[in-house]
Amino acid sequence: MEFRKVVAIIRQEKLEAVEEALNRLGVPGITVTKVKGYGDYANFYARDWLVTHSRVEIFTSAEKAADVVTGILDAASVGLSGDGLVAVLPVEQIYRIRDRAAMAAADL
Repeated sequence: MEFRKVVAIIRQEKLEAVEEALNRLGVPGITVTKVKGYGDYANFYARDWLVTHSRVEIFTSAEKAADVVTGILDAASVGLSGDGLVAVLPVEQIYRIRDRAAMAAADL
């Protein structure tokens, strides 16, 4: 079974729209963290140039990864520098800590 980890760095104000889009797609779980950094866009008014964004992480089956990416892109874009990015990474295996069981793609 092939898994993917989808990581998106998005504008904080677009987080709710992304959460709603992922919910409509039936994504059963996400992890959201507040992050700071700069890349394509830097806050030149801040002493450290850092911009606050949200990082959204999703584990999904390889078959659903493209739909998850499309959902994030559609919900997060405002068409400006600093919109963020989405990365898709391969995942060898996922284990549930509670019962130490290896998860299947159907569990995601």
